[in-house]
Amino acid sequence: MLKERSTLPTRLSDLPLSAGKKARLHRLLYQNGPANGTLLLLPIDQGLEHGPRDFFPNPAAADAEFQLRIAEAGGYSGIAMQIGLSEKYFPDYAGRVPLILKLNGKTEIPNDDAPLSPLNACVEDAVRLGADAVGYTLYVGSARQDEDFRQFESVRRDAERFGMPVIVWSYPRGKAVEQKGGKDSFYAIDYAARAAQELGADVVKLNVPKVDAEKAKLSPAPYKDLALDQREILQHVVQSAGRTLVIFAGGEKGTADEVVAKAGAVLEAGATGLIFGRNIWQRPYDEAVSVSLRIRDLLQHHPR
Repeated sequence: MLKERSTLPTRLSDLPLSAGKKARLHRLLYQNGPANGTLLLLPIDQGLEHGPRDFFPNPAAADAEFQLRIAEAGGYSGIAMQIGLSEKYFPDYAGRVPLILKLNGKTEIPNDDAPLSPLNACVEDAVRLGADAVGYTLYVGSARQDEDFRQFESVRRDAERFGMPVIVWSYPRGKAVEQKGGKDSFYAIDYAARAAQELGADVVKLNVPKVDAEKAKLSPAPYKDLALDQREILQHVVQSAGRTLVIFAGGEKGTADEVVAKAGAVLEAGATGLIFGRNIWQRPYDEAVSVSLRIRDLLQHHPR
């Protein structure tokens, strides 16, 4: 068993950041959304990452204004978008919904044996568009991680120069990851949390680990020998991120009660917040807003 760790959440005041980064993060954490130090983000980068198939359950969601309306009415801290959508749709909501500009992305068409997410925008674009943060997808464990690390290093330097916070989508991916228990294992996601901190993320987005006893046997020691429940795993992952704010993904669409239950679990583990995409915007508009407000209300009971 692992030794008991502190579950005190990391707060903005704990982070040794530049004035520009602190000002932008303060807007996201304390002036928008729940506005109490927690984060609630809505991403719409799936159209590039997965293609149009994610919009089939709710065709209205193919129009990015649908998500922007939800972000405003549902009380989100910000919306994450790629450069094209940001330039075409965000100006109508500038000043009303904070923007996180995704700087890289890829399609799902090639296999994931050695993934790399190439840059398609820069930090200067984020400044021009009035963004409060940039997002970068990092594939931890990919055979191409040497290229990925160098690419991220250039983003990190520009972000420091412009005082722009960096949110890292830290995803274990690649053939070697699958051979060691899979992308959703405790080992892989714990490693992804630590890697994001080591490489300079200000905020890290992680998937919730899945407990799979058979796959866990493939993980390196001591992970393969641990018998932890979901709460202990989440706490450990949050602590591995150290002085990096942690937000967990909502995953694929579930019932409203399942969504709220998942939100409560990660908040109790010390996470700063949540990022819900398909779980929200694959629903009809009124339902999407209703579920969003339930999550926001939950976050407001967990101030940071």
